[in-house]
Amino acid sequence: MSAWVLPDHIADVLPSEARHIEELRRELLDTARGYGFELVMPPLLEHLESLLTGTGEALDLQTFKLVDQLSGRMMGLRADTTPQVARIDAHLLNRQGVARLCYCGPVLHTRPDRPHATREPLQFGAEIYGHAGIEADLEALLLALDCLRATRVNDITVDMGDARIVRSVLAGVPVDAAVIAQVHAALASKDAGSLASLTKNFPSQAREGLAALLSLYGDAKVLDEARRVLPPSTQLNEALDNLRWLAQHVHGAKVTFDLADLRGYAYYSGARFAIYTPGASDAHVRGGRYDEVGAVFGRNRPAVGFSLDVKELASVAAKPPLKAAIRAPWLDDGADAQALREAIAVLRAQGETVVCVLPGHESEVDEFHCDRELVRDGAGNVTQWRISNI
Repeated sequence: MSAWVLPDHIADVLPSEARHIEELRRELLDTARGYGFELVMPPLLEHLESLLTGTGEALDLQTFKLVDQLSGRMMGLRADTTPQVARIDAHLLNRQGVARLCYCGPVLHTRPDRPHATREPLQFGAEIYGHAGIEADLEALLLALDCLRATRVNDITVDMGDARIVRSVLAGVPVDAAVIAQVHAALASKDAGSLASLTKNFPSQAREGLAALLSLYGDAKVLDEARRVLPPSTQLNEALDNLRWLAQHVHGAKVTFDLADLRGYAYYSGARFAIYTPGASDAHVRGGRYDEVGAVFGRNRPAVGFSLDVKELASVAAKPPLKAAIRAPWLDDGADAQALREAIAVLRAQGETVVCVLPGHESEVDEFHCDRELVRDGAGNVTQWRISNI
């Protein structure tokens, strides 16, 4: 095998795409900062038990593992950043009030989470700790939408659900965790046959409620239908009321509901959302409430947030135009060269991009639009350089 061949689902990012991804990263972080979110940078590598404790256990098969040569302990390369941010909130910041934290960095997966996906996503996320009210859920959702708009993603659909709905249907059903996991999978895939087989010995109310969930997707009428066909409970009513309230505050995007979508079920504890664009095979953004995420770190604070893969976002976000630049000749020495270097330094200090054309390479600038150039100004005895439009 050639030394330059990369592993499956791992790829170099070349200049044009790298420029796009980096500009998206900056726009996302600037949008989060506009909401008052503070940037944190968790390490890529941690002790394995820290990464996989509590809700992180679901990430076990997605986590690369290795032995620390200094301590001999098992280490892991993070497959998700949220457990790390929960640790930071619980142990390092230890604030009593609300903490708004955001991040953007690579994560590594042992296998792609869907066809054609990379195993090295660039994960951006934003999380609110310390507020149990639905106001935090709405802020996370609105920030996610504004992030997509800031990166020139349009024609957005927000799909919503709530983990408490399935929990309310299964309340009091004595079933082991393995069967429950299979039930969740059947609901997520809308597999009526498997669901019927798995629930044949369930109490009739729970069995019928789970079967009804398979058809509870669509517009806001779904919420009314859910009240009619699902077993009544305070938990169900609260979940449905929250979904309706959140949907009423979403503007400029289509809103749908899928009450059986349990992807991320082990992670979320309340309302959840996924954001799609036309033609996408999966959601670009997933988020919601996950109040239990910090419990294993000794501080069970309310938490809500979302994440996305910036690399995937680059495939649907409109590319910005090339950055305007100034082309400059290359001079080795003499008064002309000194004056040229000084002129270039002034322009760069002003924020301009100045590309010096090396001898014999006049046409090799691909990632900048050189719409101006530095030319000699022959007037007077002192050599001067001025900008001329091309």
